[in-house]
Amino acid sequence: MATTISRDVIVVGGGFAGVAAAQHLARQGVQVLLVDKNNYHQFQPLLYQVGTAQIGVSEVARPLRAIFRRHRSVRVLVSEVEAVDAAAKTVTLADGTLCQAKVLVVAVGAEPNFFGIPGAAEHSYPMYSLHDAVRLGARMVADLDRADSLTEQHHDLGLIVVGGGATGVELAGAVADNLRSAVPKLFSEEFAQATKVHLVDMIPTVLAPFSDSSQSYAREQLSKMGVDLRLGVGVTEVRPDGVTLKDGSTISGSLVVWAGGLKASALIAESGMPQGKGGRIDVDSDLTAPGFPGVYVLGDAANIVDAQGRALPQLGSVAQQSGKWAARNIHADLTGGSRQPFRYRDKGIMAMIGRGAAVAEVGPRRRVLHGPLAFVAWLGVHAALLSGVWQRVGAVASWGVDYFTHNRPQVVLGRVEDR
Repeated sequence: MATTISRDVIVVGGGFAGVAAAQHLARQGVQVLLVDKNNYHQFQPLLYQVGTAQIGVSEVARPLRAIFRRHRSVRVLVSEVEAVDAAAKTVTLADGTLCQAKVLVVAVGAEPNFFGIPGAAEHSYPMYSLHDAVRLGARMVADLDRADSLTEQHHDLGLIVVGGGATGVELAGAVADNLRSAVPKLFSEEFAQATKVHLVDMIPTVLAPFSDSSQSYAREQLSKMGVDLRLGVGVTEVRPDGVTLKDGSTISGSLVVWAGGLKASALIAESGMPQGKGGRIDVDSDLTAPGFPGVYVLGDAANIVDAQGRALPQLGSVAQQSGKWAARNIHADLTGGSRQPFRYRDKGIMAMIGRGAAVAEVGPRRRVLHGPLAFVAWLGVHAALLSGVWQRVGAVASWGVDYFTHNRPQVVLGRVEDR
């Protein structure tokens, strides 16, 4: 007979939105069950730095039980979720356990969207989870070792990044930095010069949500770093040895990284809730799913609009703020209060390009910063947003060694697992 667990609130997902909601509810003494397949919370904006050996795993991953060790009303359950029934407000786990609640919070995140492009799922490396980052880092180190032992094949080593958003730009810039500074210390200058980073996107620019001046600065800096920009042309096929573009041209490379978009988790499609753009749920202004009382959908699982009806981006700040706001509304649900429409505080957007180079557009009026000042702002903001004190200390220490000594302190040699 299957086990049944009952709680006031079930939160599915230990990302920014889920953790923020559970923390706020815990302070109100609400009984919460937090379910995630991993026993840690990951800081997604810095995953590319794990993959490029700028920081270590411990800086971006914090155990969920450590986060809630002082909150006795929160139980963390590590398990795969097999099904979410929004109408019944139940969650079925892989072992058959049925979890039921008065209020259900769905914050299951997203998964890579390959848009049906042949070979993309089979031959590219996504960059969305800690597992993805570690796997990518191990593969890049293995490729460097292999190519260095076969000097006549240097031209076969290349990284192709598909997607010109913040993740793609930051990853391409970090790898280009490695090839200019860290790699020559470990291999040879000639070897580093023989490698190449390519950035491909179907739209004619990078960093589409940013201003024209920020886009122009990013393109200029990437080009200076030696990144080959292929913009305005989409990928039609991903192969083990490179990609084919829509104009019929090809790019050779030993490794393809997919940063070309996300879609809602498959759990959303099977939850019974109607889906909108990207497979996500178009939530009401109070962050509940239309037609499903007591069900909140947050983070990358939701399409959220601001007070002016503008769609909010899939950012960690949106997820975190929506988690806190949903918790207030849930507490109101449980205590007879009234829900309030979500009000997002726009703190701006920023992206790292490379050593000493970044773009930042701060606040709702988007004050534009480029170069070293934006670089320092990026470091400060991301350090402040990390989950724990030791995560912040570790990240700042790693950045200091990296940026001031041009060494990569977090290089980890590991065997690449079979795909």
